[in-house]
Amino acid sequence: MVWVLQHTARFPKNQRFLMARRMEDAFLDFMERLNEAAGIKREEVKFLSEGDCLLSNLKLYNRLCRDLKLLSFRQYEYLARELDEIGRLLGGWMKAANRRSRSGE
Repeated sequence: MVWVLQHTARFPKNQRFLMARRMEDAFLDFMERLNEAAGIKREEVKFLSEGDCLLSNLKLYNRLCRDLKLLSFRQYEYLARELDEIGRLLGGWMKAANRRSRSGE
């Protein structure tokens, strides 16, 4: 999140209020869903699913920022790798949460 905030602050002014805002909002919403999933166990699967959708949006915004040349290819590549890793971690959490919800824990 810090990396994204540092880089979106450097976007040209005409994109700062569009793409930067969308990315920042999506990241904050994503973090909120993870926090809610960790705190409200009875709705963990729901919040993780919502977080997964937000993560897909973040990947889309990353590609769009690259296409608009708001991020260099190296910056795009770095963020893409980080988002993929987050996706793997989220997928593991979702599997565990689904198992728990099916077993009634």
